Amino acid sequence: MRPLRHLRAPARRDDRRRRADPSPRHRSHTAARWLAGLLPLLLAACGGASEATGAATPTPADTPAWRVPGTAQEGCFSNDARIDCPAAGAPFFGQDGQRPGPRQSFEARSDGTVSDPVTGLTWTRALAGPLSWSEAQAAAAALRTGGHADWRVPTIKELYTLIDFRGWFAPTALQSRPFIDTATFEFAYGEGSRFFDVQLWSSTAYVATTMNNDATIFGVNFADGRIKGYPRYQPGSGGAVAQLMRVRFVRGPAYGTNHYRDNGDGTVTDRGSGLIWQQRDDGQPRNWRDALAYCTALRLAGQADWRLPDAKELHSIVDYTRAPAVTLSAALAPPLQASTPESYYWTSTTVLDGPADVMYARAAYFAFGRALGWMQMPPGSSTRNLIDVHGAGSQRADPKDGDPSKYPQGFGPQGDEVRILNFVRCVRGRR
Repeated sequence: MRPLRHLRAPARRDDRRRRADPSPRHRSHTAARWLAGLLPLLLAACGGASEATGAATPTPADTPAWRVPGTAQEGCFSNDARIDCPAAGAPFFGQDGQRPGPRQSFEARSDGTVSDPVTGLTWTRALAGPLSWSEAQAAAAALRTGGHADWRVPTIKELYTLIDFRGWFAPTALQSRPFIDTATFEFAYGEGSRFFDVQLWSSTAYVATTMNNDATIFGVNFADGRIKGYPRYQPGSGGAVAQLMRVRFVRGPAYGTNHYRDNGDGTVTDRGSGLIWQQRDDGQPRNWRDALAYCTALRLAGQADWRLPDAKELHSIVDYTRAPAVTLSAALAPPLQASTPESYYWTSTTVLDGPADVMYARAAYFAFGRALGWMQMPPGSSTRNLIDVHGAGSQRADPKDGDPSKYPQGFGPQGDEVRILNFVRCVRGRR
């Protein structure tokens, strides 16, 4: 592990916790939410439709169990430049910066914790490690920061809520900006040419394997703005030498559990997040501009306010218990459907990546199928094989337009497959 250059968050005043409101209004609101949750069960007992299939019996508006935060992206972009945000009907309308989600206003406390009012989660300001994955679990169990004993290693969905797409990834650390709020959270770049090797563990293990049948754990890299699967052990060690990475701990309510309801009209409501999804993609791969236009023009279930989901919205429906190699399906749970197990979907989020002349050319997408790469097999040879290098559920960033055939052996040290034409799954609803 190379030496690290730390960017530590400044101390802030201690924020007192709000006490529960004992007023009658609060008690009546709580009772209403309890009854709203009970009513669907009573309806089901009386012959109402199943959550998973069939047309849903009308119920009062669902109260989401958790909220998907916004990406913090600012401004609008074309295929290769920053632009004035376009009007409805113009090219590139409907992107992330035009439809922001809930803004995260982190509350840093003097006890070393940071609370997120949007998700309800509380984080450690400091990073721990580098540690093995097993050591990270043990460190969480032993942690007593802020006087709390219920810390845990975050799931990949929890960890990804912290990503901030105001960041950019440039050729050097000095030219880059981390994809996390460094005024609040400790962050450290590495030294040297691979300054971006600063991945954080999640608790989410890949259900399949990557590379050379390596056990794999998902993590977020806040230096380059991506999710990848990382080997639990040093490659080639036969499981004898643990991989070491850093970790940030979390506590608080469960986040990211989906509760789907098939609406029987080609849409699915996630009663976890409150978002409503297009049940099935149309099987037509598109470039980024056309993906934005498709969702803006979509008329489905009598609704005309569909949009291309931003990165955090789309990530909310990744099912990390599924993968093509294990379940013969995309990483997507029914009643949502994918055209093929190897499915890849655009988001409306631009990833600022590379030197100035190409910084705006990439957008985020999620691999619901294998995250493939052309790897030298064996290492150092002239033979390259297309294998799963990062796992189903990875978030990558590829050119918004162009010809994929210009990248016959992918891009980067692991030959990441370059995908320019991806499927589209639209979303609607407030969060």
